[in-house]
Amino acid sequence: MAAKKILMLTGDYTEDYETMVPFQALLMVGHTVHAACPGKKAGEQVRTAIHDFEGDQTYSEKPGHNFTLNATFDEIDVASYDALLIPGGRAPEYLRLNPKVIAAVQHFASANKPIAAVCHGAQLLSAAGVLAGRSCSAYPACAPEVKLAGGSYADIPVDQAHVDGNLVTAPAWPAHPDWLAKFLQVLGTRIEL
Repeated sequence: MAAKKILMLTGDYTEDYETMVPFQALLMVGHTVHAACPGKKAGEQVRTAIHDFEGDQTYSEKPGHNFTLNATFDEIDVASYDALLIPGGRAPEYLRLNPKVIAAVQHFASANKPIAAVCHGAQLLSAAGVLAGRSCSAYPACAPEVKLAGGSYADIPVDQAHVDGNLVTAPAWPAHPDWLAKFLQVLGTRIEL
């Protein structure tokens, strides 16, 4: 397996587990992961939030950890990356307002490179206009955005993931085992036991 170079687009109030777990897991299997946020440099931090499912109408939110970025957004060359990772949380809500972020997402989609998005990460995919004719899972509150962007919302259990070609999506962090396993398959990563 050739190691892949993966760009993680993140920002303040990204979901803690959806940022930390894939970042560490992808490093663990030998991939290079660059976490970048518009307006911030390598070594700076983004705040995270822990979203939990406690029986309310929507998720609860608690303060998470500070996550240290290891790449400077203004210095990245998206063409040099093999894949894109988009964590959820509240970060995609404002990241989608940045034209450079939208252009980055569009690059990965038009080049048919692997894209993994979880939870509210679908907001970036919708805003970038890359969901037309595609099926995509997301946090259920994002279903209208997926549909308005011309996509088909994959309504799956919270612990499952969905694959449509190069696109691997999931509703929320409880899907990490399935989502990451499917993303690794799309990346061509082989793990032998």
